[in-house]
Amino acid sequence: MSLELVLITGMSGSGKSVALHALEDAGYYCVDNLPPELLMQFIALQHEQRSERVAIAMDVRSGVSLPLVPQQLETLRRDGVSLRSLFLDSTTDALVRRYSETRRRHPLSRQESRNDAPETQRVLMQAIELERELLAELRDGADVIDTSIIRPAQLQSYVKLLISAPQSALTLVFESFAFKRGVPLDADYVFDVRMLPNPHYVPALRALTGRDEPVIDWLRQHDDVARMYGDIENFLSRWLDALARDHRSYVTVAIGCTGGQHRSVFLVEQLARGFGTRWAALKRHRELDGV
Repeated sequence: MSLELVLITGMSGSGKSVALHALEDAGYYCVDNLPPELLMQFIALQHEQRSERVAIAMDVRSGVSLPLVPQQLETLRRDGVSLRSLFLDSTTDALVRRYSETRRRHPLSRQESRNDAPETQRVLMQAIELERELLAELRDGADVIDTSIIRPAQLQSYVKLLISAPQSALTLVFESFAFKRGVPLDADYVFDVRMLPNPHYVPALRALTGRDEPVIDWLRQHDDVARMYGDIENFLSRWLDALARDHRSYVTVAIGCTGGQHRSVFLVEQLARGFGTRWAALKRHRELDGV
C-alpha cells in the first residue's frame, strides 16, 4: 500500500493546528512545522516503518527553505506517494483580529509594541501581505479552505470531508454562502443567484433551508431557477475536462445568495447530486454547517 500524505500549509493564524488535530483524530501520524529540508528523509523513514497515513504542517516559519517544497511534492508524486495538499486562508481583517485577540506576534513581525497600537496594526498587516507572497506557489497547488468566518468544528469537518473523498482525477466542492458575509476566498468559480425568486419572503418557508422539501418544491416551480441551474451546469460541463487535464485536484464552485439559506443551498445540493454521477462531488454550506 502506498503512503498517503496530507500536507497542511497556509496563513499564520488560519487554523492549521485545528486542521492537524482533525487529521490526528482521523488516524494520521501528524508532525507540525517540519522543516522542508527534512521532508524527503522523513518520508523515507515512514516508508521504512511501513506507515500508511501521515500529515505534515508547514508554514512561513520555514523561511528561506519554502521554495524547495513544490519540487519535493512533485518528486513524491512521481515516487508513488498519494499526496493531498490543503491550504488554509483567511482575510487580512480576520487574521488581524485573531492576533489582536490572542496578543500573539506574527512570525514575520519583529514589532514588540502593544497589539492594539496603530503602528503594530500597520506592521502586522504588512507581515500578512508578505506572507501571502511567500506562500503563493504553495496555495496555487493546493485545495484552499477559507477559515475567515467558520468555527473550529466546521474546519475539522471540512478537513475530514476532503480527505475522505476518493482519489480521482478531479474533486468538485460545491459551496453555498451568503454575500452579506463575504465571498469565500477558497472559491475557484463564484455564481451570484440573488436575482432568483427568494423563499425568504414566503412566511411558511422563511425558517426552512434549501434542503427542506417545501423549499425545494417551491424553487422548482420557477423557470428562472431551472435556467440558472442549466447555465451553471453547462459552464462546468464544458470546462471540467480541461481542468482535469491540467492536473487540478480540486475545484471549488461557490453559489451565493443574500442569506445563504435557501437558493444557494438548493443549487449546491442539486449540482452536487448531478455532477456526483461522474466526478467526486462534495458539499459545503458555510452558513448552515455546524449550526
